[in-house]
Amino acid sequence: MRVLVVEDHAELAESVARVLRREGMAVDVVYDGEGALERTSVVDYDVVVLDRDLPGIHGDEVCGALVEEPARTRVLMLTASGTIADRVEGLTLGADDYLPKPFAYAELVARIRAVARRSATAVPPVLVHGDLRLDPAQRIATRSGDRLALTPKEFAVLEYLLAAQGRVVSAEELLERVWDEAADPFTTTVKATINRLRSKLGAPPLVETVPRGGYRI
Repeated sequence: MRVLVVEDHAELAESVARVLRREGMAVDVVYDGEGALERTSVVDYDVVVLDRDLPGIHGDEVCGALVEEPARTRVLMLTASGTIADRVEGLTLGADDYLPKPFAYAELVARIRAVARRSATAVPPVLVHGDLRLDPAQRIATRSGDRLALTPKEFAVLEYLLAAQGRVVSAEELLERVWDEAADPFTTTVKATINRLRSKLGAPPLVETVPRGGYRI
């Protein structure tokens, strides 16, 4: 899952990003509304975690611009004000969810996953393919009942391939959706991760390489 965190308090923004990355999400961070609009114009994010009280371009304006895009990005709005009136106003702007500060990181993660499931192609909360079962919320993947010891990136790649439901996913798409903007597009990171994942999944093989196409379950 690709997430953009828009928060003008750098310490909070980086703290949120660390937590989300530990959950296997690919996270980019910007600190103002202008940066948010620039990033969302070139990257399709699954969820934008948006502070409402941004300097310069206000969070309300950013939210309005995002919900008008044809490729609808899900917006989770954050604010220091927790009044019912403010929550209603935030949702009226088109935000998918609204979380007042201070918040528990566990709740933030759960809400991000919940709004991501509201995409046009809805993804079930637990992904199953034969004897393979993956629960993103619990961070557990099993095959034939045995738990798989996956790294966060291996887990995220497997989650993305399962969510594609048999569609061929290119290496470029995996790099964009599972890794963040710091990833080098010219590395063999995706291939190496796929190879490790195959080894851990065991036999019979589940991840197929499609020549000149990519990978699929």
